[in-house]
Amino acid sequence: MQILCNFALMYKVCIFISRWMAAIVLLMAVAAFMWPNVVGVIQTSWISWLLGIVMFGMGLAMQWEDFRIVFARPKDIFIGFLAQITIMPLLAWLLTRVFALPPELAVGVVLVGCCPGGTASNVITYLAGGDLALSVGMTSVSTLCAPVLTPLLTYLFAGKYVDVNFWSMFMSIFQVIILPIALGLLIKKWLRPSDKIVKNVLPAISTIAITMIVGAVVSANADKLLHSGLLIIAVVILHNLMGFLLGFVVGKAIHLKREKTIAISVEVGMQNSGLACSLAQQHFQAMALATVPGAIFSVWHNIAGALLARLLVSQKK
Repeated sequence: MQILCNFALMYKVCIFISRWMAAIVLLMAVAAFMWPNVVGVIQTSWISWLLGIVMFGMGLAMQWEDFRIVFARPKDIFIGFLAQITIMPLLAWLLTRVFALPPELAVGVVLVGCCPGGTASNVITYLAGGDLALSVGMTSVSTLCAPVLTPLLTYLFAGKYVDVNFWSMFMSIFQVIILPIALGLLIKKWLRPSDKIVKNVLPAISTIAITMIVGAVVSANADKLLHSGLLIIAVVILHNLMGFLLGFVVGKAIHLKREKTIAISVEVGMQNSGLACSLAQQHFQAMALATVPGAIFSVWHNIAGALLARLLVSQKK
């Protein structure tokens, strides 16, 4: 009986963590900024492993049926995917020019724009009343294409700031994204973990991992954030909000149904900023501030996504 009570309590804690993800991430960011020496026990060298945990959880949560939508609805997927790989990289490049960002911040912003869709986008799409199947399909396609597209887009839009090693970045993304997802899919097929664990426990574990990534990056750059914080926060917020807006405009312009338009808007606006932090930490170590935009984006896009979902749902009523 005691064991059952413990399991019930664990599920309640996990549900609480998942439900309040945005607030938890924000609190960690504030704590890391105010007490960097304390939160700094979370090393930036852990970022790749933490992101791998998130991607492993994504693989366990995915269904083989998620990939069938690519063939069942190729037009919808193509439209959303094309919006993803054009809008956010172009916005990132434009914002770095308009605000004349220093190279190390510019590289970080471009990295965020060139990464695949965010892991929380499916949850936000669901909460906003969007087309969940389309959202999952877009996340899957952009994630699987990331080893090629992210280095290529980063080279195109950030090549003037830094030497981008395509193959090295390709291997980093393959190891951090593709391998954990593949392992998760295989374990799901062979061991068949319970749906209760997949739906309740894994999102909480992913939230904890993302929170630790934010804590590691913010605490490592607390002093530098103090001097360039307001500018880069403004750029990150604009990047995310304009992504949401332009994604919505694309859906409306080609007369997609509301549910599909919402899915495209959320998928375009929410990026895998944890990957951006990992890549910046691995490949642009000489540019200490390159990890900062990804960390700020990780905090902000979850807050903005939750607010967007509430707004869209209230409009529908």
